[in-house]
Amino acid sequence: MAGHSKFKNIMHRKGAQDKKRSAMFSKLARELTVAAKMGTPDPDMNPRLRAAVTAAKAQSMPKDNIQRAIDKASGGDAENYEEIRYEGFGPGGVSLVVEALTDNRNRTATNVRTIFSKNGGNLGASGSVTHAFARLGLIEYPASAGSADKVFEAAIEAGAEDVESGEELHEIWTSIDTLHEAAKALEAALGEAESVRLAWRPQNSVEVSGDEAEQLIKLVETLEDDDDIQTVWGNYEMSEEVMERLA
Repeated sequence: MAGHSKFKNIMHRKGAQDKKRSAMFSKLARELTVAAKMGTPDPDMNPRLRAAVTAAKAQSMPKDNIQRAIDKASGGDAENYEEIRYEGFGPGGVSLVVEALTDNRNRTATNVRTIFSKNGGNLGASGSVTHAFARLGLIEYPASAGSADKVFEAAIEAGAEDVESGEELHEIWTSIDTLHEAAKALEAALGEAESVRLAWRPQNSVEVSGDEAEQLIKLVETLEDDDDIQTVWGNYEMSEEVMERLA
């Protein structure tokens, strides 16, 4: 596995997810509100909202919080969030795609630029990074969902394009158009997914180690700590030895 998912596993082992639960719920709520505002507030009729609800449930977000965030979309007090994508480079020549939901474009741009510059990276122009990534659908299941063979067979039957299975996670890749149909088919075979979303999958990966790996993790972690940043995708690979040392 590469990029964001690899880093997420490191963060999970460090216990950082629990410490940042409040910030995580805030970001999940923001996505729920935006998704509901862009379409219907009914998850069955709104694929983006359905994915947001799935992500919130996977992080044990209370049902009341989920419904409150959805209801906020139809209220007059809902903030107007803008979706912005930043592209940049991290230590070791790693490419990063940063997705944000913000109510203040200038604030977010300043914060992102500062985080990159203080952690060995630099922002690039629009299109400088995403040309090396494929925009695909991503469905994630914990390793406990089944063996690699079982998940692979279910994924192919559901129309997936590729499957990557690791010690902690199964990543199932689909086209954008077939994401939610595949997710529905997989739910019948494997149960509810941990995550269903659009993703940036790198076409080639960069191996990082030593000080560069440590600095890269600090950069990604600082970006993800920012309230406006929803997701960070990267094209980096780290060996198990490097991951264990940094964990």
